[in-house]
Amino acid sequence: MAHDRKWNRRSLLRGAAVLAGAAATGPLLGGEATALAASGDADALFKAGEFEKAGRAYEEILKKEPKNLHAARRRGFVGLLANEFPDAEKYLKSVIQLAPGDKEANYLLGDCYMRQDKFALSAPHWQAVGEEAYAKWFAAVRGDAYQVHGDIARLPWQQTDPMPLLQASVNGGPLKRFTFYTGATNLSLSATVAKEAGLSPVASQKIDFEGGSIWAHYGILDSFELGDIELRNVPVGWSSTESGEDVDTASDGMIGTWVFYHLLTTFDYADRQLILRRRTPETARKARAAAIRAGAEPLPLWLADQFLHSRGSIAGAAGSRAGVVGVNFGGSGGESAAVVFGETAEQLGIRSDHDRPIGTFAHGHPAVTYPCYPREIRLGDAVARDIYCETHPEATLAPYAFDVRASFFHSFHKPYNITVDFTDMNLYIAPGKAT
Repeated sequence: MAHDRKWNRRSLLRGAAVLAGAAATGPLLGGEATALAASGDADALFKAGEFEKAGRAYEEILKKEPKNLHAARRRGFVGLLANEFPDAEKYLKSVIQLAPGDKEANYLLGDCYMRQDKFALSAPHWQAVGEEAYAKWFAAVRGDAYQVHGDIARLPWQQTDPMPLLQASVNGGPLKRFTFYTGATNLSLSATVAKEAGLSPVASQKIDFEGGSIWAHYGILDSFELGDIELRNVPVGWSSTESGEDVDTASDGMIGTWVFYHLLTTFDYADRQLILRRRTPETARKARAAAIRAGAEPLPLWLADQFLHSRGSIAGAAGSRAGVVGVNFGGSGGESAAVVFGETAEQLGIRSDHDRPIGTFAHGHPAVTYPCYPREIRLGDAVARDIYCETHPEATLAPYAFDVRASFFHSFHKPYNITVDFTDMNLYIAPGKAT
């Protein structure tokens, strides 16, 4: 898991393929897992995506075995998935007190502090897992990060395909072309825009990427303006070739999950716009009420690293599976509505075309997928039938120790508007344009 997570973090790189996010996102509840879950086994419940039940089961284990590191670590992770920070901190700290070098617990606790913008507290935990660049980056953050100025912004997309593009300003400069993708972590810039903005890295690292090497740099941006909303003191990354050139020129930067996490965001695919609101309990309440009026019931939202998950289902000729699925917004994924992982397509009898392999990259490494056509994929009341998807048979089903059978992408969302609420940890998907 630590290996997969290291690549998840580094999927912040601009130019990363959509599958870089897909390969580490969302599970579905299978028949075998359901049977195991019925036995009350905590790990089986967690694997099946029954996180609340798993959390209670781990607590029962810890009552009998208070030094059970596995149970405490998993219970902490359950809390982190739902942004229940007191629980996450309690259990993860208990692991580190007993085993200071526990890499997974340090990783999760570093993530927990980062989500609360407690960057100084997160830095030593990144140091403990060997993420030197992250440790230096977050230790360099001074004052309150992600300061939000303004209440609401509506940003029309300049284009939708092959990837959404919108306009934003860096450090008060002229408007630049930005794409967005929730498979990426932070705000990232091209090397050119970073230079124009006068950015200097507080940390850098050389990494392998798509068969070559590039430099990833990390710094702090004074101002990022998204229409009528401005973010100040923003952790930002940029990448460059060995010679200092841009890695790609398809856009001037990418907006990742960390930016959306600090706002109440509606991905209004039907009206080709982003709607950004200041994230408060009041705006979350209003978003919930508006979604319910539009017929969108609240769906659960879980966050693992930067990857969003909710509940959905996938079906083929041999049956269907329902449970936790990955949910991705933006990116450059063509017309594939979902990626189906592991042996899921074969098990469900989903028609797949293995004579037409697709060479791509996942986490910056070569990968091969194949066209497939599920009978149905569903997220709440949003449904697509016999739609083009891809199957990735070699992808692991459990990058986070809970099964990942499918992840939904750009093309699936086009008839809908989707609001992501990180305050109450809900997702709302409704047909048509947002009101």
